[in-house]
Amino acid sequence: MMNVSETILSRGANSAAAVLHKDTVMTYAELREKVAGLASGLLARGHTKGDRIGIFSENSPFFVKAYLGIIRAGMAAVPFPTELAAETFAKMVSEAGVKEVFVSNRFLKQVRSWAEGIGVALLPESGEEDLMGDPGLPLPQMNGSRDLASLMFTSGSTGLPKGVMVTHRNIECNSRDIIAYMGLSPDDKVMVVLPFHYCFGLSLLHTHLMAGGSVVLNNEFKLFPEAMLLEMQRKECTGFAGVPSTYQILLRNSRFRQMAFPGLQWFQQAGGRLPNPCIQEILSSFPQVTYFLMYGQTEATARLSYLPPARLADKLGSIGQGLLSTKLEVLKADGSPVAPESDETGEIVAAGDNITLGYWNDAVETSKFFRNGRLYTGDIARVDADGFIFIVERERELIKSGGNRVGAKEVEDVIAEIPEIIEVAAIGMPDDLLGEAVTAFVVLTPGSKITPKDVKVHCHRRLPAFKTPAEVILLDSMPHSSSGKILKPALKAMFERRHRSAVEIPSLAVP
Repeated sequence: MMNVSETILSRGANSAAAVLHKDTVMTYAELREKVAGLASGLLARGHTKGDRIGIFSENSPFFVKAYLGIIRAGMAAVPFPTELAAETFAKMVSEAGVKEVFVSNRFLKQVRSWAEGIGVALLPESGEEDLMGDPGLPLPQMNGSRDLASLMFTSGSTGLPKGVMVTHRNIECNSRDIIAYMGLSPDDKVMVVLPFHYCFGLSLLHTHLMAGGSVVLNNEFKLFPEAMLLEMQRKECTGFAGVPSTYQILLRNSRFRQMAFPGLQWFQQAGGRLPNPCIQEILSSFPQVTYFLMYGQTEATARLSYLPPARLADKLGSIGQGLLSTKLEVLKADGSPVAPESDETGEIVAAGDNITLGYWNDAVETSKFFRNGRLYTGDIARVDADGFIFIVERERELIKSGGNRVGAKEVEDVIAEIPEIIEVAAIGMPDDLLGEAVTAFVVLTPGSKITPKDVKVHCHRRLPAFKTPAEVILLDSMPHSSSGKILKPALKAMFERRHRSAVEIPSLAVP
């Protein structure tokens, strides 16, 4: 199999725009040249096939060049979230055995201070030209089904970042399926506001370049959503992609519905459930734009299913059916499929060339979710009479907040560092803008003077802003099951009652 970086860059015309960022336009010819040079430069530095090379950068042409250059050299790209705390960065570098890290100018000072203590070398954006090698150097031969293209870190059920092993074949297969059902072509130009360290954001890069189209990068969306919309108009984007909070921000904090986008042809939405009324608002405001509702996981490269736009009217709320190369089943605990059009529920199980190899250096977690060539997603669903899948709950305690994945256990472990904390539980509560807001429930030792503000300040010191609880609620006691486990559904119900009623709930010790 061909190196997937070559597949991604094979279709775009030399003079066509590949990457647009602010006033910069990078053509396919320029991108191919830079990618080849960086790949050769990495090999010339003594790196070998399979080495893990990190990227710490906002979405930018530099990120794209570094990412594809690493893959072309036969190495595995490791994109880091730029909101990381120093401690987590060090753990991820150590866990993945990262050899060197490409760092953009914006984050160089910060990452340099972190790197000094952990012995990892940096490849700064300012020295990009010095890294260029002879494009004629021979490249390693790749086994597309086994060799890694990337190591994508995601928070799992343990709350600790785990590296998902994504192969060249995974990316090619998943990207081709998405291109096919969306009908992407060289004429497509997508506005990208999702970070490339997130599988959805990276999928936009893979698919549009593989189709010969363009990506427009905007990193100011959260602060200036309307400026992003004006850029969409100006650059005549044909598509826009977002998670639920992205669309909530557009609907509530901008003139999105009042603006015209003559070139806009489609929306993509994944990363959690957007409330049906919001989808209806978008559909009624932009009747000429096709809406693709999708479902996926990092463990499946990016995408597992989509709901055909023509079925939005009668199947709204469904994640649709599996992609062309993906077999999706909903299985009961005994391994048998659930009966369609019944009250039976089961776990969504997937098989196909998009299913990754598992978690890096974590055989225990891999064995939980990857068995016999299939991915056990942890998502509980039912199936209707037509075979469409409807998720009813998610087993993995991931909080999806503003396009980020937050492991509840990581938040709980940090809060538990406070000596006067007896018990803590973190959950995601519905939020109009973020999709879910991190909410922490805490039980203190008798007589403690700790306040919710104290807990937030501690979290802010130890966690990125997006993982810091938006609200901390003090309880007299936690609800427990007979086995002693904290009942998080009961906490969620308690929170919802508290916000529905002006009457104070007796179990809440409101400061």
